[in-house]
Amino acid sequence: MTAPGWSVHLPAGLAFDPAQLAARALPAAWSAHWRAAPDRPALADDRGGALSWGALEAESARAAGKLARAGLAPGDRVLMSAGSSLALAVAHVACLRLGLAVVPANPASPAAELAQLVDEARPRAALLDEPGRLARRDALLVTPPALDLAAGPVPALDRVAPEAIALLAYTSGTTGRPKGVPLSHGNLHATAEALRIAWRWTADDRLVHALPLFHMHGLGVALHGTLQAGASALLLPRFEPEAVLDAVEAHAATLFFGVPTMWHRLVESPRAGVLARLRLAVSGSAALAPELYARIAACAGQACLERYGMTETGMLVSNPVDGARVPGAVGYPLPGVELRLAPSGEIEVRGPNVFAGYLDRPEANAAAFTPDRWFRTGDLGTLDPEGRLRIVGRAKELVISGGYNVHPREVEEALLAHPAVREAAVVGTPSPEWGEVVTAYLVSDREIPLAELRAHLRERLAAYKHPRLAHRVAALPRNALGKIQRHRLRDGCVVPD
Repeated sequence: MTAPGWSVHLPAGLAFDPAQLAARALPAAWSAHWRAAPDRPALADDRGGALSWGALEAESARAAGKLARAGLAPGDRVLMSAGSSLALAVAHVACLRLGLAVVPANPASPAAELAQLVDEARPRAALLDEPGRLARRDALLVTPPALDLAAGPVPALDRVAPEAIALLAYTSGTTGRPKGVPLSHGNLHATAEALRIAWRWTADDRLVHALPLFHMHGLGVALHGTLQAGASALLLPRFEPEAVLDAVEAHAATLFFGVPTMWHRLVESPRAGVLARLRLAVSGSAALAPELYARIAACAGQACLERYGMTETGMLVSNPVDGARVPGAVGYPLPGVELRLAPSGEIEVRGPNVFAGYLDRPEANAAAFTPDRWFRTGDLGTLDPEGRLRIVGRAKELVISGGYNVHPREVEEALLAHPAVREAAVVGTPSPEWGEVVTAYLVSDREIPLAELRAHLRERLAAYKHPRLAHRVAALPRNALGKIQRHRLRDGCVVPD
């Protein structure tokens, strides 16, 4: 079964050529705005910092000069792990203009995780808000995002080819070992341009950007989409409900993108009516609970627009700006995206936004793509009579909590390092606030308080990977081959003491 395309949801008279979606590199598209409207606002922060399009062009060129003088050249990789800021955004743009590949990482990652990422990605430089989190190794250049480096002449910029790698993102695989996802400029341009078309994103839009700049939602959608549309964004260093509402009100914002956890906290505010000022309220990274969907609609005066995407593909599916949005449905394939359902119900996709394959992982690529080169998402879906996609489950075991991906195997291995834990299994438990919460089932020598477990994990895993629920059981449910039956844990079918 193949899902219908987006054409019926496009404005009258608007046509697009799917072949052209990936035919440009990101800086080539953005530079048109630098030239056409250098005085228009581009990026700002909550501390009074602001960059026009012309200033963004100049500041990113200077930053590129510093990187080039430090010895970085097109094709080199740069690890970035820092909180959202103007400096980080400028450094990111500079890297792309110079032809460097950005390796984004969660700033909450402890030193051990960063070291593993360095081993996997082999970057030439690392931009860290806390450089001490990563010991210098070999010729690795470590600097804050503001680039505490000597100035240098501005090199040739904006000459990168669409096929060149722009992002090397990492996602957990079935074994827990990170898999590198090389995303080309063409892949990322296809996502940004499809969203510009589908969401009617224009230069008059202003986004309140409270998402972190290390995953697809905050980087490939919110930041790249803003720059693609020639719009503007206010970067907040972290999500705080009152700060978001203040920004919407003070800056006449038209857009806000969040994950269900953010929306849950926003509608709890007595000032949630401020959300009615938005033109578009978007939610992603996990499904909205029906009651939360209804509360957002009551506060914002519009149904929240849910969409669906992945690290490997960028954005795939979205509800329309005009037309009905149905709770529980993520909508229709975006411009350029083809989507079909395998007999098993697994969602398969292809298009200019879809990556070519995992870095140095031939065995993973063989499993990830069909013989006719459709990408297997690992998610299960259905199509309603109008052709809207609904996500009904995951063939993979990933837990998505607060918009962050958590692989159970990684958490289980860290839990097993606790001296009292003999067996461990981790699943996601549905939560109206978090989407899912990381939940551990433990066979242990004694009852272990949750606080003790989280303290044990503090130096091993980022906080969002820590269990919020833990249950002690006599044994884990297993099949005849000894494999843990996670679905029985999710269904609450635990083995009693």
